[in-house]
Amino acid sequence: MQVPGWDASARGDVFDSQCPARGVLDHVTSKWAVLVLAALRGGPLRFSALRRRIGGVSEKMLAQTLRTLEADGFVDREVAPTTPPQVTYSLTGIGHEVTRHLTGLLNWIDERLPDVLAARSA
Repeated sequence: MQVPGWDASARGDVFDSQCPARGVLDHVTSKWAVLVLAALRGGPLRFSALRRRIGGVSEKMLAQTLRTLEADGFVDREVAPTTPPQVTYSLTGIGHEVTRHLTGLLNWIDERLPDVLAARSA
């Protein structure tokens, strides 16, 4: 995606309101994207398996999230030439890289959840 006035070879600056990194940040840190990426860390999954793995996600939201992650280069979509076509999703190289960071955050949340819940009730 070209952003007028933005040098594509420059490193991103999420504090700059014109920086395309903000869009990537939005995409990668949405609740559904984090869960999709974490689910795919275990290996390729078909749409229905992803939907079962991620409780509460609607078909529409899952499809939208997958399209966004694919457009950003984090997820690969492979269509097998069968009837009906079988679509499988997997992480790309940068998808694996960002997922390592997100998995650390998810693990931290799991470990510190009792503290967060205690703070909420105080």
